[in-house]
Amino acid sequence: MTTAQLRKVPSARSIARLMTLKRDHLTKAETVMVAAIEAGVPTLADARSLIDRFQTIIRSRTVVDLDPWIADAGSSLLVSFVRGIQNDLAAVRAAITEPWSNGQTEGQVNKLKLVKRQMYGRAKIDLLEARLLGAA
Repeated sequence: MTTAQLRKVPSARSIARLMTLKRDHLTKAETVMVAAIEAGVPTLADARSLIDRFQTIIRSRTVVDLDPWIADAGSSLLVSFVRGIQNDLAAVRAAITEPWSNGQTEGQVNKLKLVKRQMYGRAKIDLLEARLLGAA
């Protein structure tokens, strides 16, 4: 199946989601679509393999593979992402090697911001405190 055979060109958001999912998590139709996209745009296939490698580095916590990955990805479609990693390389290395996570803190901040947005600008400290304590 080529790009010409696709009935409807998927949105950029759909393509990004499909290209970042693991291959074994795709449905048959999504697998066919990814194959057509990769055949039509080979640079996306290269970007997908780089994304897979980066996910493997993060999940397996192998910081020694980070520098070769940065060198390989520096001239790909991921160049702006690579620049961001290079700008804060110490933090990225720490995130890979350290066992700690700030996920709980980020979740609480996200909850607070959600409640503030729901209150349409009426989120003074007393109302916000009452709302958060009532929601807990």
